[in-house]
Order: sequence, then structure tokens, then C-alpha cells
Amino acid sequence: MGSILNIVIIVLIVLWLIGYIGFGAAVGQFIHILLVLAVIAIIVRLVQGRSV
Repeated sequence: MGSILNIVIIVLIVLWLIGYIGFGAAVGQFIHILLVLAVIAIIVRLVQGRSV
């Protein structure tokens, strides 16, 4: 489960960076949604890591 979550985090951050650099403000809302999802995934990872 941990490795899948890491892959999801990396993919979301990479997509966010590509969208931010490549498209700028044109897809601003989509970029922020990806960023929020990446942050949520990181928080879930931190919480799961501490509880184990």
C-alpha cells in the first residue's frame, strides 16, 4: 500500500508541475486540484506512517 501511495504522490506532483509550467493560468483550477490531491496524499502517508 505504501509504494502505491508514493507512486500516486509522485504522479500528482509531476502532473501539477507539467500543468503549471506548460499551461500557466489556462488550466489554473485543474492545477490546484492536483496540488490539493497531492498534499492530501502526503498527509495520509504521514498519518499512516506514524500509526504503524
